[in-house]
Amino acid sequence: MKMVTEAVARFIREKVQPLEQETEEAARIPPQKLAAVKAEAQALGFYALNMSEEAGGGGLGVLDMCLVEEQLGQTSDALIRRIFGQVYPMLERLEGPLRDEYLYPTVKGDKICAMAITEPGAGSDAAAIKTHARLEGDEWVLNGTKHFISDGDIADYVIVMAVTDAEKRARGGISLLIVDKGRPGFTVTRNQPMMGHRGYGHAEMTFDDVRVPRGNVLGPVGEGFRVMMANVGGIRLGHIGARAVGMASRVVEMMRQHAATRRQFGQPIGDFQMVQQMIADSAMEIFATRMMVLNTAWEVDQGMDPRDKVSMVKVMASEMLGRVADRGIQVFGGYGFTRELPLERIYRDARVTRIYDGTSEVHRMLIARSVIKNGLTL
Repeated sequence: MKMVTEAVARFIREKVQPLEQETEEAARIPPQKLAAVKAEAQALGFYALNMSEEAGGGGLGVLDMCLVEEQLGQTSDALIRRIFGQVYPMLERLEGPLRDEYLYPTVKGDKICAMAITEPGAGSDAAAIKTHARLEGDEWVLNGTKHFISDGDIADYVIVMAVTDAEKRARGGISLLIVDKGRPGFTVTRNQPMMGHRGYGHAEMTFDDVRVPRGNVLGPVGEGFRVMMANVGGIRLGHIGARAVGMASRVVEMMRQHAATRRQFGQPIGDFQMVQQMIADSAMEIFATRMMVLNTAWEVDQGMDPRDKVSMVKVMASEMLGRVADRGIQVFGGYGFTRELPLERIYRDARVTRIYDGTSEVHRMLIARSVIKNGLTL
C-alpha cells in the first residue's frame, strides 16, 4: 500500500493541485484539462479504487482506502470526484442486467451517479423523507423533491430514496430507486450556490409522476434505508475522516514552512511560543484523528460493526479540520485571509463537514445514547 499511496500523493501534487485555483475561480473544472488528467488517473489504476476488482475497481478494503483517502484529502472535493471517481459501494448490490447498465459503466467512468437522499424537511433525519413511489403495474410512479444533491446537475442517473410503503416506514418501507436523467417529470430545478465546495453542482430536483421500471431497485424493496446505512460507515470514514486528516496535514505543512521563513521582530515566527502551540496542537489532533480513522476502518474490514466509533470519527475529524484551518490562517496573518493561498478555500470547505452525513450534534446524541445504554465499549 505504501507504493500506492506514494504514487497517488505524487499524482495529486503534480497533476491535480495545479488545477485547484482555476477550478475555484471559475466554479468549474476546465473540461480539456479534466479529460486529460482523468484519463491519466484511469490509466494508472487510480479510478474507483474502492470498488471490487470484479466490478473493474481497485479492490481496496476500507483500511487501505482510508490510506488513499488521506492523500485525496490534499486537494479539493470537486477534483477528487471528477478525477478519481465518486462511485458508491452500494452499486455492488445491483444484479443481472442492472450491473451492465449502471455498475460497470460507472466504475469505468463512463457514467456519473448521484445519491438523492436529502430533502428540504429531511436532512440528518433521512428516515423522515416525503418523496414517495407507488407501484402501478410494471412501473413505480415517483413524486417528491430533493435538494443539496452533489453532481445532481450532471449525473446520468440518480439513486433516489423514496417511501414505497408508508405503513411499514418504521420497520422498512423505504426503497432506493434508480432513475435515469431525462425521464419525463424528472427536473433539475436549480443548482444551489454554496459557500465552499466549488467546482461541482449541488442540485435541487423534483419528481412529478416519474415512471421508473419496476426492476430499477437497488437492494430489496423496502430495505433501502438499511442498504444505505450499511454503506455509510465506510463513506464517513474515508470521505470525511481520512480526507480531513489529509487536508489538515497539508495545512500544517504550509504552517511549518511559513513559520520557518517568515520573520518578525528579528526572528522566525516559529520561535514564538504561541505559533509553536498552534502547530503542536494541530499535529496532536491530526495524529489522534488518524489513529481513530485507521482503528475503526480495521474493525470494519474485520466484519465488525463499530458504528459508535464511526460517529466519533465523524465528529472528531470534521471539528479538528475546522480548528486546524483556522490556525493556519492565523499563522499566515493577513496573507492567509487572501485568495492567493488555498487556506481560504480549505477554511470554507471545512465548514460543511460538520453538517453533511449527520451533524455533529446528531452524532453526539447517538454516541451518548449508546454509552448510556451499553456503557463505553471501545
